[in-house]
Amino acid sequence: MEHGSSAIFLEVILLLGGGIVAGTLFKRIGLGTVLGYLAAGIVMGPVLRLIGEGEEILSVGELGVVFLLFIIGLELRIDRLWALRKQIFGIGLAQVMVSGFVLAAIGWLAVGLDIPSAIVVGFGLALSSTAFGIQLLDEAGETNTRHGQAAFSVLLFQDLAVVPLLAMLPFLGPGGEDAQISPTQILISLSALVALILAGRFLLNPLFRLMASAGAREVMLGAALFVVLGSAMLMQEAGFSMAMGAFIAGIFLADSSYRHELEANIEPFRGLLLGLFFIGVGLSLDLEVLKTSWPIILAVAPLMMIAKAAMLYGVCRLFGESHGLSLRVATLLSQAGEFGFVLFSAAAANRIFPAETSSILIAIVSLSMVLTPLSTWLGRRLDRPDDEEEMEETFDGAGSEVLLVGFSRFGQIVAQVLLSSGIDVTILDSSVDRIRTAERFGFRIYFGSGVRKDVLEAAGIRKAGLVAVCTNKRETTDRVVDMIRSEFPNVRLFVRSYDRSHALSLRARGVDYEIRETVESALSFGGATIGALGVEEELASRIVEDVRGRDNARLKLQEAEGIYAGSDMVTTKVVTPEPLVKPRPGLHAVEKMPDGDDDGSIFEDDAPKRRRRGRLFAGRRRRPDRVTSR
Repeated sequence: MEHGSSAIFLEVILLLGGGIVAGTLFKRIGLGTVLGYLAAGIVMGPVLRLIGEGEEILSVGELGVVFLLFIIGLELRIDRLWALRKQIFGIGLAQVMVSGFVLAAIGWLAVGLDIPSAIVVGFGLALSSTAFGIQLLDEAGETNTRHGQAAFSVLLFQDLAVVPLLAMLPFLGPGGEDAQISPTQILISLSALVALILAGRFLLNPLFRLMASAGAREVMLGAALFVVLGSAMLMQEAGFSMAMGAFIAGIFLADSSYRHELEANIEPFRGLLLGLFFIGVGLSLDLEVLKTSWPIILAVAPLMMIAKAAMLYGVCRLFGESHGLSLRVATLLSQAGEFGFVLFSAAAANRIFPAETSSILIAIVSLSMVLTPLSTWLGRRLDRPDDEEEMEETFDGAGSEVLLVGFSRFGQIVAQVLLSSGIDVTILDSSVDRIRTAERFGFRIYFGSGVRKDVLEAAGIRKAGLVAVCTNKRETTDRVVDMIRSEFPNVRLFVRSYDRSHALSLRARGVDYEIRETVESALSFGGATIGALGVEEELASRIVEDVRGRDNARLKLQEAEGIYAGSDMVTTKVVTPEPLVKPRPGLHAVEKMPDGDDDGSIFEDDAPKRRRRGRLFAGRRRRPDRVTSR
């Protein structure tokens, strides 16, 4: 017993030591930790034979994928998931069907597989690796980019596709014509799914509220693990994947006030177990199969990746995505995935093809995973119009009353106003060219990303009374806001928003002030236009102010009641501006309301509507240091 325990402890030490050394080394040379973990597994397993239980380690490491999907679910509210429906059920469905049938046809016509074997092989290789894809996006900080969201959508549909693929195996094996789908199993699967959704909707938040009231950190940690593993096991018993169960649980906790606490508790387990999963892939490689079939494996794996990347690129373009997005998604998801291990092993168990064929296919899947960092790097290189330069940054002298993140055109004007008023500003930007251009005009800008906590701290965010987020992209802005709200909740946030829906989402995040990037310039442009057409300057100013007031009132109503509040076209989900009544000829003064009150409207016919809106918002306190009403 002692010898067995010593052997287990030795394997644990070897796994930790090998992962640390390989992960650090490969990260330092720019190849990423994923490839390092794979290399560590290959060296410790098939090469040196220090560890021989690759399958067991791989099964434990799959929990890393489960925790990863839970954390992704925490970042995806249901409304965001609904916004991705076109990519999930459009690009995702098309990718699985096109890649599956094309690869199956190649296996049948070119390789000589029978039809059942070709179908399993084709659709098994059509599935990509969720673990590799999400991990590489996370390492590069690209999870919330457009191509990151598209890749995630495809991976999510592939996870859904595993269920029917596993269900069809008994029908493809010998005697499959007698196989039947059990109505009981269908009922159990649907019941488990409904039970998880109801529990997520009505039980999880009260559960964590109860746990938090206990004030014990280990209780919250245990509750987090219980929810993740419990939902994963429930979905597995129902015939779905464990990762899908964890993902659903994460989605229903995305709006919870305990989201950040959950993420902090799960993150260490996610990183450790996901690294163990990649080591397990390396340990599971069968060198005997590689020795006898290495020409086939070395030829098929890259050819499969090229064919799959071409089909992914074509599908993305077919759905109207840009060249750059299509290229990045195609190169990121060109590998075969971990579900191939399960599918091919189950197919061999159902006697669809021999165990030797399953070993060769698993080796092809593993090799495609090994090549994934290379294909992803190639996609980045092909998509970049020019090389992005890095800068060394010391942050000497950083720390001012205002920290300004993003020095594009919008940020430059904001900085000029602040500096002209004598207020010290620390400016943070991640564009080398923009920094060097600004330096020629006397600006001191620090290089760094506003989505990194260590960079924000080095830039003096703890000294700043206010942070102005002036970044260009909506997803980047959201990441900066979420980071600051999570790690520095007492800092006042003034944020540049992209459009109306973004403005509402920022208000929901609790920012102190937000402004859409085009609203004031559009109002000024409209005022100048009507002035050029003969409207007197005073009247033009009042018209512009009235439109501004209408817009602000609508925005407050939408903040309180939802994006479609105040629209007459709720059924079609289209928000249109309120109709503006033309001013009466000769109107040059503010109209008086019948009751003698002056509500500032220049539109006589609109006075009752203005009075109603005034009553609607009457009594709502506005804090003097906040622009938005909470």
